Amino acid sequence: MAAGGLLWPRLILFGDSITQVEKGSFENGGWGAAIANRLVRKCDVLNRGLSGYNTRWALTVMPKIITQPPDQSTIAAVVIFLGANDSALKDVNPVQHIPLTEYAENLKHLIQYLKSIGICEEKVILITPPPLDESAWEKACIAKGNKLDRYNSVTKEYAQACVKVATECGTGVLDLWTLMQIGDFSSYLLDGLHLSEKGSRFLETHLWPMLEKRTENLPMIFPYWRDIDHLNCQASLLL
Repeated sequence: MAAGGLLWPRLILFGDSITQVEKGSFENGGWGAAIANRLVRKCDVLNRGLSGYNTRWALTVMPKIITQPPDQSTIAAVVIFLGANDSALKDVNPVQHIPLTEYAENLKHLIQYLKSIGICEEKVILITPPPLDESAWEKACIAKGNKLDRYNSVTKEYAQACVKVATECGTGVLDLWTLMQIGDFSSYLLDGLHLSEKGSRFLETHLWPMLEKRTENLPMIFPYWRDIDHLNCQASLLL
């Protein structure tokens, strides 16, 4: 029990714009909102998406965002969803581009940092960047006066590196790039890069079983109303 109140378990979603509210997880129909709905009264789901960020910047700010909790059991899981910006082409988008080898090392350092503050690898889930619809994304780039700055073949390399890091470090991993290859994945994407509502549902459907395993033992916070002794509510509510 935290001083002055109850400390709820936390699930942290850490990523870029696909996690952030803008075109991201907490919009109506977003994957983060769906996860939060599943965990109502069991766990706080915190959106820590940072639009446009790559793993280099994420590694710098993570210690400011995820600090050592007063009770390690209060961190139910941490989802790391990065790579869509790292995989930008160096010649076209050098600001966001991160070399493949550094991307992998940055993911490892993010995991190592979490372990250093007591969040074990079993509580960490990496998500690979989704596939890129080059035609749709090129239109989005041109509309902003830019050239196409990503290729799906390059995104695949970053997704594979993400899976390899998860395997080496013992974390969970959701290989979104591979899962979305079945059929026409363009419908999963809003603008060729960010997830559409259908894409968010697809992600949430595949992510939830992994999160369920990490949260299934969390009790409902405060009893269901029918279980409260209305003649002596304190006995039910202030255990």
